Amino acid sequence: MADDTKMSKEDRDAAAMSDVLDRSLREFTRIQAASRDERRQCIEDRRFVSIAGAQWEGLLSLQFENKPKLEVNKIALALIRIINEYRNNKISVNFIPKDGAPKGTLSDICNGLYRADEQSSCADEAYDNGFEEGASGGIGAWRLRHDYVDEDEDDDDGPQKIYFEPIFDADTCVYFNLDAKRQDKSDAKKCWVLTSHTYDDFVDEWPDYDPATWPKNNETQAFDWTTTAKIYTAEYYEVERTKITIYKFEHKGDGVDPRYIEKEDYDDPDNDISDELKATGFTKTSEKKKTVRKIHKYIMCGNAILEDCGYIAGKNIPIIPNFGKRWFVDNIERAMGHVRLAKDAQRLKNMQLSKLAEISSLSTVEKPIVTPEQMAGHAVMWSEDNIKNNPYLLLNAIIGADGNPMAFGPQAYTKVPQIPPAMAALLQITEEDIKDLLGNQEAGEQLQNNISGIAVELVQNKLDMQTFIYISNMSKAIKRCGEVWLSMAKEIYIEDGRKLPTINEGGERSSVTLNQMGLDDKGMPTQLNSLTEADFEVIATPGPTSASKRAAVVRSLMALLPMIQDPQTLQVIISMIMMNMEGEGVEEVRDYFRKKLVQMGVVDPTKEEAAELQQEQQAAAQQPPSAQDQFLQASAVQAEADAKLKQSATVLNLAKTLQTNADVVKTHAEAAKTASDIHGGKVDQTLKVIEALENKAAQPLPTPQTPLPNQ
Repeated sequence: MADDTKMSKEDRDAAAMSDVLDRSLREFTRIQAASRDERRQCIEDRRFVSIAGAQWEGLLSLQFENKPKLEVNKIALALIRIINEYRNNKISVNFIPKDGAPKGTLSDICNGLYRADEQSSCADEAYDNGFEEGASGGIGAWRLRHDYVDEDEDDDDGPQKIYFEPIFDADTCVYFNLDAKRQDKSDAKKCWVLTSHTYDDFVDEWPDYDPATWPKNNETQAFDWTTTAKIYTAEYYEVERTKITIYKFEHKGDGVDPRYIEKEDYDDPDNDISDELKATGFTKTSEKKKTVRKIHKYIMCGNAILEDCGYIAGKNIPIIPNFGKRWFVDNIERAMGHVRLAKDAQRLKNMQLSKLAEISSLSTVEKPIVTPEQMAGHAVMWSEDNIKNNPYLLLNAIIGADGNPMAFGPQAYTKVPQIPPAMAALLQITEEDIKDLLGNQEAGEQLQNNISGIAVELVQNKLDMQTFIYISNMSKAIKRCGEVWLSMAKEIYIEDGRKLPTINEGGERSSVTLNQMGLDDKGMPTQLNSLTEADFEVIATPGPTSASKRAAVVRSLMALLPMIQDPQTLQVIISMIMMNMEGEGVEEVRDYFRKKLVQMGVVDPTKEEAAELQQEQQAAAQQPPSAQDQFLQASAVQAEADAKLKQSATVLNLAKTLQTNADVVKTHAEAAKTASDIHGGKVDQTLKVIEALENKAAQPLPTPQTPLPNQ
């Protein structure tokens, strides 16, 4: 009975897989039919600019059969300039808090981890291929994939990391469902990525399945002799929405963060951690239902599902499209790159040059036209004339019907081919049309004498405006890539105490330990460096590469040197110049001057540099002073003692001076008192005299007979 139940389950699983395969094939067929013409144009554009002879493919080749078919690829030069512009201004991802708060440690960790994953998985190859296919044909793409650090290990609990991988021929191999209208395909619900395999490779990878190819009907009409038989498989991504229950466990102690467990983990008997949480002081306090978005991945061929990969990490389809130029017309998504509009002008240019070469290859010398009788016996002499430069050439006389010689000589001369006047005018017009479509590259790439830097900058900006749309669309793709990476990293980088490499903006490597216990700002225990709490907005900004930034910094600092007079500031500027120098073998020099700036307090140290600086200070404090330092220290002590002695003598002299001044002040005070006493006596005497006079004035005056008393 158990076997019957098992078989029944296998039958149900097989029926479910068959249903998924049928649905996927039907919808893919509709999508491919709707976009076949547009995608064929995209791949033809890429062939036109990148494959020798592709500019003559089609009916045009039949018209010029057995004639020169030259290619002067003007479009390739313009495309190379766009690619170089992008590679010199790489686009970087930056994670910033959504609430507008200043960037913190967690956002810096995400930035560093993203750069480290880019470097370790050679993301530049994925970016460059996606940009070049988008700029040339119109559609490019790359993928993000998580896998074990050691891809050969079988331990499902081993550490994983995120890889960036290119997708080649994205215009014919990457498809999203027709309802996905957003340029970054963030609204897509389904995605197909086709991968080609040789027959032997398919059999080695999936020996239990028949090698039936996935239907791919948008191949070009061109025939390449090097093409081998291919079997296509399809990676199929489907968005599924599932309802789950989230349980919340809180700790009895204060300050311990609560734990959340999804229903699948809680109900799985092999992964039940509720008992462990209860044993460590946690108690289930609440539960809530939630609808989550998950991505189911399959690998299919034309007649079977080869692998059911299950749910992948993250909530987004990990395929990142990049469009050169994109729009919807008649509800059909259309895309093109920098090639399509210039193809006709390029073909016309090739036709004119080929015809001109054909005309020029004809003889420019007028050749004589003679009868066979005239040339008999002298053919070798005429054929070697251009080598031996004979002084004369011979011809046989022509005998008339009467037997007498007739007047002889060349019957006529061939005409030198003439270039049609219309061709010369058309060549000039075609050249101007190509410049209008692709941009006047000569004006931006050649620096003329006596032209100001401002004028050169204006010319360069004008050329940049013609390529800005490609950089802008690539920025949107990189932004989407950062969002997908963050969604995956929150589910991949979750191990407690896992140490991962990081890279800062200057390209310097360091490391970070995830999910380690520590204290928050309030001194409470918490889990630090947890990416599960990373809720950031992603921005992508194009800018110069790290080497270009360093060179620009050096130029700016060199311009400041003549204006700096302060020796300390001059030393800082020179150290910064040396720290940003680029070249072979200057890494140690840069490290030395950075360390010097850290010691001066100009540059903030990293954690490693701060620890090293503290160790150096402690070691310097514990090390006994040298003889020279002891002498200098003794000299300083003696100088300090002499200074104190001189200071004491000065204080003593000042005290004596103050005492003398005090005696003088006392003498002056006594004299002033004496003078005051004297002055006071005179005042009393004067008052008495005045009083007497007033009394006398109050007496009656004597009569005239009485003589006046003697005054």
